[in-house]
Amino acid sequence: MKEIAFVLLERPVTWAEAAFGFAGISLFLLACVTLSLWRSSRRRAVEAGMAAERAREMDDKVAEMNRMQAELTGRMQTMAEILSTRQGDLARLVAERMDGLRQQVGSGLEQNVKQTTESLGKLQERLAVIDAAQKNLTDLTSEVVTLKDVLANKQARGAYGQGRMEAIIRDGLPAAFFAFQPQLTNGKRPDCLVTLPGDGRGLVIDAKFPLESFTMLREARGEEAKKQASARVRGDVGQHVKDISERYFLPGETQDMALLFVPSESIYADLHEHFDDVIQKAHRARVMVVSPSLLALAIQLMQSLIRDARMREEAQVIQSEVGKLLDDVRRLGERVDKLDTHFRQAQEDVGQIKTSAGKVTSRAEKIGALEFDDAKGEPSLPFAKGLPLKAAAE
Repeated sequence: MKEIAFVLLERPVTWAEAAFGFAGISLFLLACVTLSLWRSSRRRAVEAGMAAERAREMDDKVAEMNRMQAELTGRMQTMAEILSTRQGDLARLVAERMDGLRQQVGSGLEQNVKQTTESLGKLQERLAVIDAAQKNLTDLTSEVVTLKDVLANKQARGAYGQGRMEAIIRDGLPAAFFAFQPQLTNGKRPDCLVTLPGDGRGLVIDAKFPLESFTMLREARGEEAKKQASARVRGDVGQHVKDISERYFLPGETQDMALLFVPSESIYADLHEHFDDVIQKAHRARVMVVSPSLLALAIQLMQSLIRDARMREEAQVIQSEVGKLLDDVRRLGERVDKLDTHFRQAQEDVGQIKTSAGKVTSRAEKIGALEFDDAKGEPSLPFAKGLPLKAAAE
């Protein structure tokens, strides 16, 4: 239309041409409007058809949804019924389980109460035992304190060592082979004198071991204090060994060896571990340092020697009794031989008696059978010699 307008403007036109042109334009415009209206109506018809199609599809979908909702409602009702049934079953099962669990819990609680009661009873018994043990421990503590006080006193400590030594010896030896605090010919009194059989000399056992120096050694702090305490241990033990060898070695009365009793195993171990020179000095002086265990071992050895000596002493008595027993056996053999001779003689006499009885039986059988001697033609009976029959029968 721009081109047409441009052409119209290039030259002057007439009224007819202008009218004709205006009419053409009007027709053209009318055609355009008509075409536009047709297109609009067609578009509206298409849109209406599409809307109707959409409405129909929507109705179908709504119907489908209604159908599905109805099915869903039916399924929900079915599920509700099933759920109600299952809920009832579940409630019943839960009730049964709860009843069973209640019974189990009740029995378990009852058993636990019973066990708890028993445990409390046992606990009370153990507490009573613990109380008794604590009381015993308290008593033992007081006794240990008392023992400490005893060991702190020199005389009391000597009595303690003497008591341990006497207990060991009394348990191992007969009373006839030891003596406590005997007096020697020089006027000295050893703690114990053991006499072995076959030897009149006694073995001296001394229980007065010096413990003060060992106590100082254990309580010493520092090298200097330990050296001083060690020197005192060596001096005290060496002096005590010298006193034993000078007081208790009497020729013909005591053995040439003595025992120095230490009432503590720990002190004996310390003495052997740290003071070997003291032990060697005691050995050279023929003084043996012994602990309670070694003293018990020595007593057992002495007991074996005493038993062997007793056996040797009783050997002659045993031999004499065995000789008497042999004499009795010999006489028994002779008497058995005599009895056997008598038995043989009696057997021979019985044999002869049986022979005589056999002959008598044989003759009686012949008489009973009335046998005659055919060679002589005479009867062997007595009445054949002129005796009457009655006399012969008698």
